[in-house]
Amino acid sequence: MINVQLAAPAAYWAEYEAPLTRALKAAGMDADLSMDHAPEDVDYIVYAPHPEMQDFTPFKRCKAVLSLWAGVEKIVGNQTLTMPLTRMVDPGLKKGMVEFVTGHVLRYHLGMDQHILVQDGVWRHKAPPLAQDRKVTILGLGELGSSCAEMLVQLGFQVRGWARSPRELAGVACFSGADGMKAALDGAEIIVLLLPDTPETENVLDAEAMSWLAHGASILNPGRGPLIDDDALLAALDNGRVAHATLDVFRVEPLPAEHPYWAHPNVTVTPHIASETRADTASEVIAENIRRSEAGEPLLYVVDRAAGY
Repeated sequence: MINVQLAAPAAYWAEYEAPLTRALKAAGMDADLSMDHAPEDVDYIVYAPHPEMQDFTPFKRCKAVLSLWAGVEKIVGNQTLTMPLTRMVDPGLKKGMVEFVTGHVLRYHLGMDQHILVQDGVWRHKAPPLAQDRKVTILGLGELGSSCAEMLVQLGFQVRGWARSPRELAGVACFSGADGMKAALDGAEIIVLLLPDTPETENVLDAEAMSWLAHGASILNPGRGPLIDDDALLAALDNGRVAHATLDVFRVEPLPAEHPYWAHPNVTVTPHIASETRADTASEVIAENIRRSEAGEPLLYVVDRAAGY
């Protein structure tokens, strides 16, 4: 019997108990899923960050901690976690992000807000350019960023991407390292932020980086709140350097009601809904990793502790 501990807020049990049990059985695992196994009996921890679960030292025989979140910034620095840690790469999460990013890129590209929000009786006959004439830059070419880039390439956009280390993607002009950031952002009209939250990526989009963009650029951040220098963005919105920003993630969530983003006319706030881990598909990923571990095969999506993701 394999003892699997769901270490997550209590509400997760109703969402994950049935699909995770089903996925474990389908993977051929004789598993006992619970939220209250004795720590010394736990073989695997399925984890979502919560205050009650911060000390991993009692889990002496645990073989891996399998995160239900794509981002691991809330756990990766935990010094009590000495066993392997994996992040969630969920097909449902990936599809949801592609749909969110594509929708908002097309919104900006087509100038849809002008026609949806400004019904003032004035006939403004101005057609948008074709996608082939629109420069879109994606910062972050991991699983999510690469998938979004591939979709935008299919739609015909001029797509550039930046990653910490060199990448190759068909149809995407890829840049990397400190020297590649300016080239990736230079003249970009739509910017999508999909980098992880690490000390190196904090405020990656600051006043200097925004100065490299096309005047009147649009920003979409479904990645992590700390990627943007908030004060610099507000200043750029006020002076017209940035025309609009759609922000789905923030340094403090829920975003406080008094935060200036809520009232700014050129900011769209969405409540961290760009993409969600889907219990059915995520459970299949978890079950596959447990199967691989039990079979002596390498785990999928192992976190690089030094890199932070």
